[in-house]
Amino acid sequence: MDNHMERLRTAYQDIPVPEELDRIVDQAIKKSSHSSRHRRVKYTWAAGACAAVILFLAAINASPAVANALSAIPGVDRIIKVLTLKEYVVDDPGGYHANIKVPAVTNLDNKPLEQGLNEKYMKENKALYDKFQAEIEALKKQVGGHLGVDVGYEVKTDNNEILSIERYVDESMGSTSEELKLDTIDKKNQILISLPMLFKDDRYVQLISENIMEQMKQQMMADDNKFYWVSGAADVLPTDEFQAIHKDQSFYINNDGKLVIVFNKYEVAPGYMGAVEFVVPTGVISDDLVSRKYIK
Repeated sequence: MDNHMERLRTAYQDIPVPEELDRIVDQAIKKSSHSSRHRRVKYTWAAGACAAVILFLAAINASPAVANALSAIPGVDRIIKVLTLKEYVVDDPGGYHANIKVPAVTNLDNKPLEQGLNEKYMKENKALYDKFQAEIEALKKQVGGHLGVDVGYEVKTDNNEILSIERYVDESMGSTSEELKLDTIDKKNQILISLPMLFKDDRYVQLISENIMEQMKQQMMADDNKFYWVSGAADVLPTDEFQAIHKDQSFYINNDGKLVIVFNKYEVAPGYMGAVEFVVPTGVISDDLVSRKYIK
């Protein structure tokens, strides 16, 4: 242990941190100064006191040696979890608005997993920003219009065992859409958890689907404002009825150790219902679980 700590200290001392931070700051300044006559585009890190923390995070991502050295410092692991790595902001008086936050997972021992997740988040959000810019140009060449995109993330679960991160994309252009994506990480074993790996076989699809349909019907009976495209509901075509979840349906594990199934807007209900989620009682799926390690 002493030799390991000494190697970390040596690695930390040998890292040219000032040059790394100078480069990052310089890039941030250049990007934030970019503007045009008709569109104001701001590349920001985070507001106020968070700016220094985000620059600190950027340096960590740029150098694994720095990350490893810092992880040995008492208390660092409590502040490095999921942070906003970058933010794209567009505020155009012509009716175009974007706020795109890019999350970054930090302090995982499994660096390939950490890097893979962060590269995925950056790629996804950069693609959304590029798409937004292309749509603006197309609208301006036609009759104009309004276009908005709000992209961000929420940590759904963060305890000793599980880290669940939800990324959302809200787009508005005439109508609105909402898309959710979730990643659930086993913090102790440093692996990404998928829905199929929780179960012995594919029987979970039927078990969960039948329970969700029952929950839908119960909610509709208890609240007239709730409506789902489920068999037996008024004015629902058979082709629109919810039949079953996907094998890789979006999900997360909440702080109570319960499986939560998530549906995007319009996936199982009218738009006014937004994205919806259902907590699956563990008793419904207990016989098909591989173990009770994650689901309690």
